[in-house]
Amino acid sequence: MRGVHDVRPTKGIDVLNRKPLLAASVAVLLGVAACGGSSGNDNAGGGASSGASAGAGGPRTFKVGVLYDATGPAAASNKGFIQGVKAGVEAIKKDGLTFEISEGDTTTSPQAAGAAAQKLVQKDNVDAVLAGSALTFAGAPYLAQQGVPVVGFPQDGPEWLTLQNMFSVIGPLDGTKVTTTIGEFFKKTGATTIGTLGYGVSPQSALSAKSVAVSAKEAGLKAPYVNTAFQFGGTNVQPVALGMKAAGVDGVTTGTDQNTALALVQALKQVGAPPKSFLLAAGYGADTIDAGPAAVKSAEGAYFTTSYEPVEANTDATKRFSDALTAVGVKQASYSIYNGYVSVLLLAQALKDTGSSPSKADIIKALSGITSFDADGLRGDHPVNPAGRTVNPGDESCSFYSVLNGGVFKPVDGAAPLCGKVTDKTVKP
Repeated sequence: MRGVHDVRPTKGIDVLNRKPLLAASVAVLLGVAACGGSSGNDNAGGGASSGASAGAGGPRTFKVGVLYDATGPAAASNKGFIQGVKAGVEAIKKDGLTFEISEGDTTTSPQAAGAAAQKLVQKDNVDAVLAGSALTFAGAPYLAQQGVPVVGFPQDGPEWLTLQNMFSVIGPLDGTKVTTTIGEFFKKTGATTIGTLGYGVSPQSALSAKSVAVSAKEAGLKAPYVNTAFQFGGTNVQPVALGMKAAGVDGVTTGTDQNTALALVQALKQVGAPPKSFLLAAGYGADTIDAGPAAVKSAEGAYFTTSYEPVEANTDATKRFSDALTAVGVKQASYSIYNGYVSVLLLAQALKDTGSSPSKADIIKALSGITSFDADGLRGDHPVNPAGRTVNPGDESCSFYSVLNGGVFKPVDGAAPLCGKVTDKTVKP
């Protein structure tokens, strides 16, 4: 699968040969969403829960498709997206909005993803699509051709930057850009020598490994171990652990899926080189807990990053989120659940700024006018620009961190994110 900003065209056999990567994790790790902006038809609260009234004529109902990885390898990090959508649908009822949901499972296959996108449009006649898939790129050209508004997490490719019908809930992403954020994180946790690991088959995964190393150096740290050629999904990480130990690494992160990352955590402990800080971009919340006691034990002491306030922070925003989850029977949040919930909020905000029966073009126009979105407070005081298409040096880049302690996720610095800036440094696949 192509990464968040692999710029190769999505044509022909090249698309079909891509292997899936849990790229949501890589995107969060890179942390290059451009925050801020406050023009257009912004709402003070940011999300659908801000209390704005529905359009004239009372409650309105819309048909909304959900394109996500319900099954297949990418389901490990994306199957919860539908739970978040259901929670979001519950949350927006008070605003006079009802979403009738139709699901489209990509099965982690480009062919199936394309077919699912067509099914949502041709059979289900949806007004908009919420995307939480590592393979959205396979259906994106068709959805753009049909003029269907798409809202979601930009984990699949550069279509989110180039197609004007697509809107990212965490702002524009560009994996080639380096931020100061992750380097500052390692510096703050006491690490001085950073090791990174990426998959050779995935340009985006390799980008993350390179980007973290550059970010570390920008923070005055060393980055002697950068491995961008690891086998996709592999868990034979003993040689990596030994290499990191030989390099004196005391801070580690990966642009890989959860299985590879947790295997590396365990291997580093076994070779007697547990790092001062190990950062996982995959696995926050339910994804690790549901993986079982062995996974929880391996991840003990590790840090996790997300784009939103962790529910354990117990802010007003996370309490609203938790209440919505409880209402639909979800016991614990995960990153994909957040993304599904927030996607509903962004679409609902746009619909509140349209007439009673908007066309698809009207919805796209409304989404294009939202340039400051705080996800109903889940971004704290650091909104993003869903309509943005570029990431520039000097843009703010913020991530929230938690640490797994005693089997419980605990926020780092409460509800405050760590914010850095996009630098003028870039990396290439």
